[in-house]
Amino acid sequence: MPFEDFAPRLFTAAAMREHAPITSGVYGISTARQWLYIGETDNIQETLLEHLKDLHRVEARKKPTGFAFEVCALADRPERQNRLVMEYEPAINRGGTWPQ
Repeated sequence: MPFEDFAPRLFTAAAMREHAPITSGVYGISTARQWLYIGETDNIQETLLEHLKDLHRVEARKKPTGFAFEVCALADRPERQNRLVMEYEPAINRGGTWPQ
């Protein structure tokens, strides 16, 4: 099942502050051609802004252009993340854990 109410947003700080909520959920980072990473977090907005700031991470080198998110409870996040990863097959998730 794809992201609920899928509405891709630009991978910019302004779009993240305007659209990404400060709450629990799952999120995805993409280019125009592929999903790069799908993760889960306590604070969607803060986590997306951290990805944007860290230019040394793999997803920054792949030039992300968009993000999507879905609000969900802590208890539901791991299962929801796994389902989205299975559906979208993001490049970074396929390689194992998030690069540090």
